[in-house]
Amino acid sequence: MILIDDMGWGDLSCFGNKEARTPKIDRLAAEGIRFEQFYAASPICSPSRVGLSTGQYPQRWRISSYLEFREVNTARGMAQWLDPKAPMLARMLRDAGYATGHFGKWHMGGQRDVDDAPPIAAYGFDASLTNFEGMGPKLLPLTLKPGDGNPGCIWEDAERLGKPFTWMERSRITTGFTDAALTFIDDAASAGKPFYVNLWPDDVHSPFWPPVDQWRDGKRGLYHSVLEAMDRQFGKLFERIRSDAALRNNTLILICSDNGPESGAGSAGPFRGSKAMLYEGGIRSPLVAWGPGYVNASRAGTSNRASFFSTLDIAPTMLSIAGIPVPEGIRFDGVSMQATLLGNSDASRGKPLFFRRPPDRAAFSGDNHLPDLAVRDGRWKLLCAYDSSSPQLYDLDADPSERKNLAAERASDTARLTAAAVAWHRSLPADNGATYQPPKKKR
Repeated sequence: MILIDDMGWGDLSCFGNKEARTPKIDRLAAEGIRFEQFYAASPICSPSRVGLSTGQYPQRWRISSYLEFREVNTARGMAQWLDPKAPMLARMLRDAGYATGHFGKWHMGGQRDVDDAPPIAAYGFDASLTNFEGMGPKLLPLTLKPGDGNPGCIWEDAERLGKPFTWMERSRITTGFTDAALTFIDDAASAGKPFYVNLWPDDVHSPFWPPVDQWRDGKRGLYHSVLEAMDRQFGKLFERIRSDAALRNNTLILICSDNGPESGAGSAGPFRGSKAMLYEGGIRSPLVAWGPGYVNASRAGTSNRASFFSTLDIAPTMLSIAGIPVPEGIRFDGVSMQATLLGNSDASRGKPLFFRRPPDRAAFSGDNHLPDLAVRDGRWKLLCAYDSSSPQLYDLDADPSERKNLAAERASDTARLTAAAVAWHRSLPADNGATYQPPKKKR
């Protein structure tokens, strides 16, 4: 499960990027399926990762924005970390005999001054290697730009969040995570164990530190250099699996993003909005699914433009593919999309998909009136305020860029979906989105 950080819908060259090339991922897409109506669980990092990991709306676990300093989390009405009692996909697979490893960004607890969060192992992982936003062994970034004699050092305080720690040039950290994942896979294969691996790079989140010899001008240029370097660093993992018949025919690789792109860096393609927003550009993600032993060969190299589903659906889908029953007492918000993911159906998830904005993002990136709630139901997308006011209704089949608000002319659909969004919102633990004010900086 490869979860790229802050990558836009339109950033992979197999999704139309003409300014940068991602040939390693493009090859997987040419041998697998691209999905064009796939959604992250949230438009921002931590809750998106919670949704993928648990198959449940992250608001159930009081994580609705990125985890930050303790005081900031409290002011937002959020938990300090994901409760280890959450229904983790990794734990369910481990209980069924899988080796489980997490390599890369975590950001579901243990960051800044929150140094008492549970270790990653508490969530069902046999092995882990993370960055400065997780508890346990980690890689920490050294920065280098053209003209520097010696590398700089950032996130020094993260050393206290777990040992051992290794300082590594920021532009090579994806290689460090990939190498750790390869070792883990080799060990599992040698032991004859099935495996589940999270490979969650820091890339392509800002600040951008590409290799010095690939430095480009401007924010977008630097972003593209990081994107291309990340793609190259994945290559050895893809080749290891592809070149081994036993792995090639019995491994599924999924690649997506945790949310939309940072404004001015990545591209949301034709969609409105960016990271932290509930418009399509903030929540729609590219998805590539590769697995010659699983994916319908007749759909190889094609793009599914019809099926909408979400990272919430990953956990039940993976259990279904693996033939593992959902443990007693666990109720997913996601649904199994096995037939669709493997290219045997064009069905969508079959029930509405809901979103709540991060509590600290009533305004962001130049938009001072961002919607609080959203729901996708079939072709319709509804956005509104917490109290159901200011509805926006879009027909995504005809208007995927969300430009023509149909709320006034389709009053019945607007009322139905507004009521559904508000009822969903009220059914979940509240955060402080309606009243949030940033804590005053200490002098």
